[in-house]
Amino acid sequence: MKPGPLIFAAALVAYGVVRRKRIGRGEWILGAVVLAALLVYGTGLVHPPSLESLIKDAGEKLGKWTYLLVGALAFLETGAFVGLIAPGEFTILVGGVVAGQGRIDVMALIAIVWVCAVAGDLTSYYLGRRLGRGFMERHGPKVKITHERLEQVERFFDRHGGKAILIGRFVGLVRAIAPFLAGSSRMPLRRFIPYDVVGAGLWGTTFVLLGYVFWHSFDKVASIAKQGALALGFAIALGFGIYEANRDAAVKWIDERPLLRPLLPLGRRIKAPLVFAWNRLTPGDLGLELTTLLMTGGIGFFVFFGYWHIFTKRDQTVGDMRAMNIASDLNNGTGVAVAKIITTLGSLPVTGSVALAAALSLAMRWRVAEAVALVAGMGLTVWAVHWAKGAVDRPRPDHPLVSSMDQSYPSGHSAYAVVYIVVAIAIGRMFPRWRGRAAVVGAAVALTLLIGVTRIYLRAHYFSDVIGGYGLAAGLFSLTGITALVVVHLRQNEPAT
Repeated sequence: MKPGPLIFAAALVAYGVVRRKRIGRGEWILGAVVLAALLVYGTGLVHPPSLESLIKDAGEKLGKWTYLLVGALAFLETGAFVGLIAPGEFTILVGGVVAGQGRIDVMALIAIVWVCAVAGDLTSYYLGRRLGRGFMERHGPKVKITHERLEQVERFFDRHGGKAILIGRFVGLVRAIAPFLAGSSRMPLRRFIPYDVVGAGLWGTTFVLLGYVFWHSFDKVASIAKQGALALGFAIALGFGIYEANRDAAVKWIDERPLLRPLLPLGRRIKAPLVFAWNRLTPGDLGLELTTLLMTGGIGFFVFFGYWHIFTKRDQTVGDMRAMNIASDLNNGTGVAVAKIITTLGSLPVTGSVALAAALSLAMRWRVAEAVALVAGMGLTVWAVHWAKGAVDRPRPDHPLVSSMDQSYPSGHSAYAVVYIVVAIAIGRMFPRWRGRAAVVGAAVALTLLIGVTRIYLRAHYFSDVIGGYGLAAGLFSLTGITALVVVHLRQNEPAT
């Protein structure tokens, strides 16, 4: 006898009795089928196979096809609203379990889940934009979304859209419909993407690693993951309610107790950075600097350490070999001469001079925090490149067309070239129109990519070296940018003395 299914069956019967006048024939049939299954399972008449055995067998049979299955379901959960029926955590956990069995690569699986989840969210977002408010007004009442509720949702996304997208990623029902509501409520795409990328990355990485680390106890980890997602949603709602309703009473209660009274000054001291971070996750007209930097840095570090993980198992990737073959096919004297000139623009003397000149210009315009962040980011990138080269210890490609002294991963020229994009973003702030900013940043991106291409063309680096260099620099410059934002905010909000 299994009490859980029998209790659920009794609850289902009670629900049917209470709602008998409002339940249609189809719902009665479905309820009867579910009730019968619960009774059969609960009384022990049927003994289903072990879930762990099923997952293990599935891993052996699926193999590399697990990537396709998990990626497709991560996309469909929001792209086709499958998450309303079957939350995606289970599938992601299964993928992590198969990776834990050693049949697929865990880093590749995280990347696939991340990309597919974002693609599904963007699809749902564009469906919301295209079908729009009219679709919700026509079909919303079927699921109790009235005109008043629709307006409430639009106001909510206008004020707190980023919060709903980021935190709601861990709550099944919210995750399934939030992108559509964001699109139908006309949340700007530039606001939606950073929150969604950060949320999807955290969500995918969390559940893949849960399955990967605890694959020997899949039943337990699946239950914990499900309960954890529900608890998160409940805690968020409860926390907001308690905070808003009892903030003043809580402060008074603490102040009346001598042992707890010292916590009040501490709370006031940390309030500013916490409010700053919270507001930056739900910005208004101030922009999306922090969230965008979190997105850029997270992707950058993931790419860098992801390739490092690959090199612990093999020396080259498929992309490395293809890129080298293409470079060999296109090799000619003129191309090599031009590439040698362009690749010089990524050298440390050139990029370092650009960073120092730009920092000096920013400081003269009283943009000291940006200047310090730029110099610090460049310095960290130089140090990290040399550290990583020694740590990874990857040999250079054979027969390079330019002199190369140290190890291959990551590409120093590619990492240093990212400073052009950082400088372009800083300069772009001086342009009042977005076209001017886009032109400057676009030119910098093109130059940075071109420098990376020359490193491959000249056989100085592999394709993965170049991409890894970009990722490392993007992560470090994002880190210094976040630090600068926090410092500036705290200084601007210091109490007067």
